[in-house]
This record gives sequence, structure tokens and C-alpha cells, in this order.
Amino acid sequence: MNTGPMLNLVSMMLATAGLFTIPTVQGADNGKGRSGWHTVVNQNDIMPGAPEGQTFNSFNQPSVNARGIVTFRARSRGGSPGGHPLHGIFARDMARGAPAFLLADTLTPVPDPNNAGTDFNEFPAFPRIAMRSANIATRGNHPPVWVYADTRAGTTGIYARLSARSDNGDLVTGAAKLGAVPGFEFLAVPGYLDPLSFDVFPGAPAITDDGVIAFKGNYTDNTAKTGVFFRQLDAIAEGGATAVMPIANSGTELPEPGRCAPGTRFGSTAPPSAVSGSLVFVGLDDEEQPTCGGLYRAPMAANPAIKTLVSLETEVPGSDGQTFNRLGEALSYDGRFVTFWGAWGDDRRTLQLKCPREGNQDRIAYCLQAFGDDYEVEVPAHQGIFLLDIRRGLLSRIADNDTNFSGFLYWNFSGRVPGGGGEDDGEFARWRASSFAAVSGSGGAARVVFKAHSDNGAGRLDGLYMVRRPGQVPMQTLLQTGMPGDLLDTEAPAGAPITEIGLERDGYRGNWLAISAKMAVEGEIEDGMAGIYVIHP
Repeated sequence: MNTGPMLNLVSMMLATAGLFTIPTVQGADNGKGRSGWHTVVNQNDIMPGAPEGQTFNSFNQPSVNARGIVTFRARSRGGSPGGHPLHGIFARDMARGAPAFLLADTLTPVPDPNNAGTDFNEFPAFPRIAMRSANIATRGNHPPVWVYADTRAGTTGIYARLSARSDNGDLVTGAAKLGAVPGFEFLAVPGYLDPLSFDVFPGAPAITDDGVIAFKGNYTDNTAKTGVFFRQLDAIAEGGATAVMPIANSGTELPEPGRCAPGTRFGSTAPPSAVSGSLVFVGLDDEEQPTCGGLYRAPMAANPAIKTLVSLETEVPGSDGQTFNRLGEALSYDGRFVTFWGAWGDDRRTLQLKCPREGNQDRIAYCLQAFGDDYEVEVPAHQGIFLLDIRRGLLSRIADNDTNFSGFLYWNFSGRVPGGGGEDDGEFARWRASSFAAVSGSGGAARVVFKAHSDNGAGRLDGLYMVRRPGQVPMQTLLQTGMPGDLLDTEAPAGAPITEIGLERDGYRGNWLAISAKMAVEGEIEDGMAGIYVIHP
């Protein structure tokens, strides 16, 4: 694949050759870009539920199910009645062309248990939707929700709306920091005689068609610990009190320790991906310097048998016997196929990172104070995107930075700032690297869409690329920064190119691809457009 001067020609060919198709979207009144992308919402749209008609301002990466229902996190342009921008979680059924609707925003009361009349104040992760149903899960932060015996408890949790097809139906609490509160022991960390509350739920929780949430939870038992857990929600609406169940935690031995000693336990886990009946997650002995661990699959059941899918002793396809030494946490999973980022070899490259200029001001100030601009990090020189067919046991290399791209890691500064507020996951603020890929399987075949960056000699390009059948069909370029904005959005300003593209692990389902994007005119801060977009590539 040529990522140099031929990109402009490739872009025009893709836009005119009819490579993008999408079914008729009834009532999709936001229009269609020149290449077939449909606008879910953009900055010209009023946020559903906004009391003063505020319009959308910014968006995080969306999730989509196989029926074309898109869910996303967004912020308003204007202020709420309290003077702050509205933050919320929204959804839209694109197959039916129904209007976008609100799941929850910063004016929404936290669902029971809540005897304090508390509203949400932030949604610190992108929401996720089940693969085929309209079940949606999100994290939410808020002031304490439960007051008892001069104690106030519960400042974060996981919340879900089951079968969220329209704007009716209530949120339910899936997990919360209330496990030590009398009466709410079913929300406690499992395995302790004295009920122990979770500290925080890092990352984005997954949800399945049958109403099970799967999530990472951190807790403290003399020392900081972590684990992967699940909870059945479908009985909650009828007063059910199902308990949180464990998959693996800091007390669980690695099923195949490999180079580590027998009895080595999980030192770190990552937010899982799940479909009905099973989940996948990455677990390691040590997050910073892993020597053993891997990518695992387990049934969501009591005392689950954890199976190793890929480990740090698995041979990298096409690498002359080298094994993985890093595995990315962001897994896209459909029950049969898993796509993930991996690295190998000892060679390293140095990158310089600049602190963000937009977002929480306390976090920006802390980044500049603690790290400064041009902070140097080392990244693996050999890295790529991989696809695993679990049923066949076939591992394929989709793309790599030896032949195709400069890299697949994207860095952001996030977390809890000492003495500062804002959206966080409870873990201390630091630089973090993520990769972005999503898989959609059908009829025994899989398609993978991933995000990567390359250098065409005039600067860095970020793009979305698709592999339909590894090694058989040429890789396709779907979008790249620098392409005309009206390929995506008919309301993009004239001459505004695409400047940012966002993809998440649940962004490609049933051949529905959902992304976030920005378009801007160089030098014109206010003259731009941003939105959520879908297509059937």
C-alpha cells in the first residue's frame, strides 16, 4: 500500500468509484456526505433534553450494534442552567431513521440506590452497546448517592438502559461504590466476608444482548488490587439483587504462567469485551514491565475456566520466530473473532508528546508542570494489528509498521489530578497509549477496520483502513485526515478538510461502521464541524 504522494489519487478514486454503500436510512434528515457517510448528529443539532436548546459541541468515539443503533458521548456548546456545558450519553437508531435521544446527562438523577437526590456530573468513558440488542452501558460520576448513619457513599458507578431503542425506559445501576453499605452487599467485591466496596471502575464497561455487564474494577484490601467482573442486570427492573461475580483478579493465578513461576497471579487487568456467554480480556503479571500473561477468554459463569488465546510466548505471524512482548488492552470481540494490537522485538523508537491544550484545565496544568511539552517516551519499533479466529485457532497479521504505517498507538494524558476535578477513571493522571481497531464477522469471515498513522513526507496522516480477508483482498483506505470534509458531512464548511477521526472497539458491528470526526479550516478556530457518522463499507 502506498501511503505517500498517491494518497490524493486514492482518495478521489474511493470517493467516486462507489466503494461505499449504505442502505436507505429512512428519515435521516442530517443528509449524506459525498462518499455515502450519513450524519448521526453534528454541531448544528440541538442536544435532546437540553433545557435551553443547546447544540452539540464535541463528541467521543461512538459504539454501534448490528442493527444500526449508535450510542455516543457528547458535550454541549452552550452552558446548562448552572453555567457549565451539558455532558451526556445519547443514542440514535439509524436503520429506522428515528431522532437521536437522551440516555442520561448532567441534569439526570442517578438511578436507585439514590436517597440523596443526586444528579450525574460526568460520564468519563465512551458508552458501549450490545452486539445485537439495544442494551447500552456507561460509566457515570456524581456526588454521593446514599446517606446513612452520618455517612455519604457512592460517587461513581456503571449504569445501563436495557433495550434502549427509544427515549422511554429507565436507567438501572449495574455496579457502584456501595458494597460496604448495609443492604447493598450484592454490589461488593466478591470473595470477602466483610463487604468491601470497589474504589473505581476504570475504562468502559461492556454489555451483552442478555443484559450482563462486564467490567474492570479496582479495590483496596491493604494493597491496591484489580480484577475483571460481571453482573446480570435483567432482573433488576423486577427488584432483583443479583451479585457481582468474579472472572479474574489479583488473587487469581495465571492459567499458563509460561516464563513466570507457577502460582504467578494477575498483577494487572484491562476492561473486557463481551458477547452473550463469554468475554475476553488482557491480563499480565506486571503492567509496566510484563514478562508473562496474555489475552484470555472466559465464560461469564461461576468459577469460570479461563483459556489462554494469545500469550507473551505466542509467535508473531511472519516474524521468524519472535514472540509478542506487548499486547494492547482494547479488544474488539464478536464471539468468534478478536482483533488487537501487539508488539515484538527489542528495538525502540522515541516519540515526543505535547500536553493537551483542550479539556480539563486542572489536568492540562498538571501535565505541563509534571511532564512539560516534548515529553519523551519509547515505543516498540515493531508493532501491528492482529486478528484471531478462535474457532479455527488462526492468528493473522492485519497490518504493521514495517511495511504499511508509522504506528498504531495514540497517546492521551488522562486520569485523576491531585487536588483537581474533572473527568477521570480514579487512577492517577499519566500518559497512556491506546490503539483502535474493530472487527465485524459474518459467515465465517471477518472484516477489520483500524486506525493508523503514516508519514507521506509532508507530515503525519491519520486514517481508517479496512482489511476484508487477510492476505487475499487488498487493504482499503476508508478515510484520512486531509480529505475534504464534505465526504463525511454536507454541512462541513467549504474547504474544511478532515482533521480528526475517532474509532472504538465496538464501532463496527454487522457491517455498520460508526466513527467520530472533526473538520476545520486552517487558522479558523470556530470555523469547523464535528459529528458522529455511519456507513456500510
